[in-house]
Amino acid sequence: MRCTVSLLMMTMVLLDFTNYVWMLPAPSRVSMESVDMKHVLRWGPLEAPCDTAVLYSVQFQGEFELMLLNGSWVDAHECQLIPHTHCDLTLDLGSDSDYNLRVRAQCGSQLSLWTKLSLPFNRRDTVLTAPEMAVTVAGDALQVSFNKLPLIAVVSVTVWKRGDELQATVHTMPAEQTVLLVPALQEGAVYCVTAHTILDNRLRSNSTDPQCVSITGPDTAWKKPTTVTVTIIIMAGLLFAVFWSVVHCRPDVCQTYIRKEPLPRSLEPDWDIKIAMSPEEAELHEEVHLCVDPPKLTI
Repeated sequence: MRCTVSLLMMTMVLLDFTNYVWMLPAPSRVSMESVDMKHVLRWGPLEAPCDTAVLYSVQFQGEFELMLLNGSWVDAHECQLIPHTHCDLTLDLGSDSDYNLRVRAQCGSQLSLWTKLSLPFNRRDTVLTAPEMAVTVAGDALQVSFNKLPLIAVVSVTVWKRGDELQATVHTMPAEQTVLLVPALQEGAVYCVTAHTILDNRLRSNSTDPQCVSITGPDTAWKKPTTVTVTIIIMAGLLFAVFWSVVHCRPDVCQTYIRKEPLPRSLEPDWDIKIAMSPEEAELHEEVHLCVDPPKLTI
């Protein structure tokens, strides 16, 4: 009986060892890259022969799954059986809790072990970069526009008049607003703007380079189009007046305004041209008289 049990245990160990030998190696170099609240999990490609394409699957485990769901794992829906060695988890990691992450490889029917991210990831650990900012003038106001702001961040905008930096004003707005309007500024003055993003009141990006613009005033918005319109109307009126005058002008009236100037002598057609000829040429041009007898009539 003891021999039978021992043999059975040895067989199970050998089967487990065989399965381990033929199992795919687990993915390596698993890391998280998070910039401006965009979270991308990356890992190294599988270093093992495979007759088909190697596919990867990713799972995550937050505090909710860990505490209330007995440590269960959730599939990242956009990252199941993918051929890439990266996975965008921005939408999956939707809270400020710590997340465990893991990835495994599959080749045909063979599966690898899961490789877990070494440390839990929290989206508050993202790296913030200086925002993309554009400053334009709208009358006596500044319009500050932003592009690709990180989620749940706050933008801090600093505005000051050149030469009066100590009186700078700070404006804050949520990231989803994207445009800030700063009204009632001094006409003719130059204002400068910088901005940076803030996350959870403890993480902030670098500031943008200052952008300075001149305030043209509230009347400029209509002065330019009005000037262009008036100029077009005046030119059209002048062209119409000239065309009407040409069409309705009587001959006797037109002659008083339109005088016919005589041609200069150099352009007159009745030139008196004399060509000098040598004596030899003159002899060749002597007149020749021919005498022809009248025909005789025969009766």
